[in-house]
Amino acid sequence: MVIVVAIVGLVTAVMAPSMMAGLDGVRMASASDNVASFLNSAVNRVERRQQVMEVIVSINDNKLVMLTNEPGFTRELKMPEGIVIEAVLPPQESGNGEFRRLILMPGGAVPGIGIQLVNRHNNRRIVRLDPMTGFPRIENVKVGE
Repeated sequence: MVIVVAIVGLVTAVMAPSMMAGLDGVRMASASDNVASFLNSAVNRVERRQQVMEVIVSINDNKLVMLTNEPGFTRELKMPEGIVIEAVLPPQESGNGEFRRLILMPGGAVPGIGIQLVNRHNNRRIVRLDPMTGFPRIENVKVGE
């Protein structure tokens, strides 16, 4: 019985890191899909309701906020545990880098920005808004880029 318990403990100890990496991968995929959906919903709302929209990407608070002049309308997306907003691309030439404001105008061009996410295993993904189509796309960042 002691041998069986020792073998089960050994197998569990060997598999635990890979299981945690797998869970972090699922969190990263889910977070990047949520960011893409959030940005897509902001662009769609601007075009459908013909309202100016402000999207704030807060690196310090690790969240995205969507605001309009419509009373009571605010949407917020917080990143899950273990996922961090690392940067908003392209980097600003001036400013503090703590947050980035985007103004979306009806009939206007969508800003070509990217939101870079990172997890505990230093895996990175960038959610980019395509300025031509207005649709977000998700890119995996290879190590060394």
